[in-house]
Amino acid sequence: MNRSLPVFFLLCFLTSSCIVTKKKYDDMLAQKVKTEGELNEKSQQLTKANADLEELNKQLSQMKQDTTALGIDYRTTSQKLDVLNKEYDQLNSYYRNLLNSSGKLNRDMTLQKEQLLSIQDNLEKTRKLNDSLSTSLAEREKKVKELETVLNNKDKAVQDLKNKIANSLLDFKSSDLTVNIKNGKVYVSLAEQLLFGSGSIDVDKKGVTALQQLAKAIKDQKDLQIMIEGHTDNVPISKKSPYMQDNWDLSVMRATSITKILTAAGVSPGQVTASGKGEYYPLATNDSPQNKQKNRRTEIIITPNLDEIFKILENN
Repeated sequence: MNRSLPVFFLLCFLTSSCIVTKKKYDDMLAQKVKTEGELNEKSQQLTKANADLEELNKQLSQMKQDTTALGIDYRTTSQKLDVLNKEYDQLNSYYRNLLNSSGKLNRDMTLQKEQLLSIQDNLEKTRKLNDSLSTSLAEREKKVKELETVLNNKDKAVQDLKNKIANSLLDFKSSDLTVNIKNGKVYVSLAEQLLFGSGSIDVDKKGVTALQQLAKAIKDQKDLQIMIEGHTDNVPISKKSPYMQDNWDLSVMRATSITKILTAAGVSPGQVTASGKGEYYPLATNDSPQNKQKNRRTEIIITPNLDEIFKILENN
């Protein structure tokens, strides 16, 4: 399909009904700038969320290392405590024997008593340290188990969500769409031939059906964040307009079209962000028709809520 036809019909309609005033054009341009600013902000938030998730995994790894180190310290201290208890019992036995000895042993008895008192003091300090390490170790192990449980539950929830989405889209061919898990998120990748005609931003009837089935599967989960990413190949658009200058604009407008279908089908608008990456994030090099077809796609990235993980780490 010629990409210029929708623009041509739009221009024909505008010129046949009225001339767009400069104020209206400026308003639309301002809205475009505002939308691009919001997109940039959402992209920054996504980047920060990815960085936060990476930091969480680093902190979990560090907590495991700390827990292992505490376990080693605890076992070492327990061994020292056993040695000190044996020395204490032995010296205490010597001390009792000395009490029954003659006066010539008084000097040795005094020395043994001092050593005994010193060992008792060290024994008490070691006991306190051992108790402290034991308590700290138990607390660390509890925190690690809590965090591992939350992460396992999150992974299970993501897997369940992926299965639910995949089951809702069984009517469509794998060449038209795929559902995968990557970096703790569910990626729904939809090929251009399922959604759009060449150069068009209007979703085809079959694509609308797929998006409505997807919306039905996720609309009741209010703790999800959904990013709609439009992608194109590197072939320039055939005809430019004030509202579509390049593939970047095309990818954003396609993402916006998909967003409107999802929200009309019940997905909360506050959960969805529309974005476009144009030709700048290809799956394959644009050196053949087959690779270009792969790059003309829309990815719906569904991210679970990580608030529970953040709360556990904040309490550490």
